[in-house]
Amino acid sequence: MRRYLLKRLLLIIPTLLGITIACFLVMQMVPGGPVEQAIQRIKHASREAGGISGNTTTLSALTQQEIENIKKYYEFDKPVLARYLSWLSRLVRLDFGISYTYQKPVLEVIASRFPVSLTFGLTGMFMTYLICIPLGIKKALRHTQPFDNWTSVLIFIGYSIPSFVLGLILIVLFGGGSFWNIFPISGMVSDYFEELSLIGKMVDFISHMFLPLLCYTIGGFASLTLLMKNSLMDQLNQDYIRTALAKGLTYHQAVIRHALRNALIPIVTNIGMIIGVILSGSMLIETIFTIDGMGLLGYESIVNRDYPVALGLTVISSLLVLVGRIISDFCLALVDPRIKFK
Repeated sequence: MRRYLLKRLLLIIPTLLGITIACFLVMQMVPGGPVEQAIQRIKHASREAGGISGNTTTLSALTQQEIENIKKYYEFDKPVLARYLSWLSRLVRLDFGISYTYQKPVLEVIASRFPVSLTFGLTGMFMTYLICIPLGIKKALRHTQPFDNWTSVLIFIGYSIPSFVLGLILIVLFGGGSFWNIFPISGMVSDYFEELSLIGKMVDFISHMFLPLLCYTIGGFASLTLLMKNSLMDQLNQDYIRTALAKGLTYHQAVIRHALRNALIPIVTNIGMIIGVILSGSMLIETIFTIDGMGLLGYESIVNRDYPVALGLTVISSLLVLVGRIISDFCLALVDPRIKFK
C-alpha cells in the first residue's frame, strides 16, 4: 500500500508539469494578451485626457520604448520557454505571482474566493447525494413500475438541459423583475445581511442559493441516480441475496443489511473525484448568478487575460483532481476489502 501511494504521488509531478506546459503555451498564444490590453488602456486614457485638453494625437501615441517597457513589465520581452521556466521556478517556491487585475498576490486573490466556492460546492454535493441516493434506491425497488417510469422521464429532461441554460430560464421565470419575482438572481447574500436576525440570515442565504444550487445539482443528478439504481439492482440479483432470503430474512432486511452496502461502493468512490469540482467551483453558474467564487474568478481571469490568476487556478484545480483520484482509490479499498493495491 505504501509503495502504491508513493508511486501515485510521484506520478502527480510529471502529470501536473504536462498540464502547466500545455496551459501556459495556450495562454501565451491567445491574442489580446496583457501587453495589448495595457496599451489599449493607456491609449483610451490618453484619448480621454486629450479630449479634455483638445489635443488627442500627441497623448494617444506610444513610443517604441514605452511599448518595450510594458513588455518588460509583463516579462513578454523574453522567449516563451524563458517565461515558463521563470514562472515555474516561482511556482516551486509557492509564489504564483501578482494578479494583473487586482495587483495582489495570486494566492491572496484565490484565498478570498475559496470560502465561497467551498460553501457552494459542499452544499451542492450534500443536496445531490441527499436526493439522488434515496431516489435511486426507490427506483431500483420499484423497477418498471409507474414511479420508476415517470421519475426517469423527469430525470432525463433535466439532464438534457445544460445547467447554464436552465439557469437563464430560472432567472427569467423566477428571478428579480420577472412575473414571479421570488428569488434573488445575484450573489450569495443580500447587502443588508449583517443586519438580519439568525433566522433572517438563514432565509436570505437559502433564497439566494436556491436557483444556483438547483442548476448545480441538475448536471450530476441523472448520472448519480441511475448509478445508484443500477448498482442496487445488480446486487439484488446476486446469489447472496437469495441465500439471505432463504435463511429467513425479509426482503427489506436483505436490502438494508446486505445489498445496500455493496451497492454504495461506486457512490462512495466517486466522492474523491469530485473534490476538484467542489473547490474550483462552477464557472458558468457562478458567472450567471454573480457568485464571487473561484469559478467566476477563473472566467474573469480568462476574459481579462490575467495569466497569473488563470495559471494559479489551473494548478490548484489540477492538483485537487489528481489528489481526488488517489482518494477515490483508497475509498474503494476501504469499502471493498477484496481490493488490494500493490
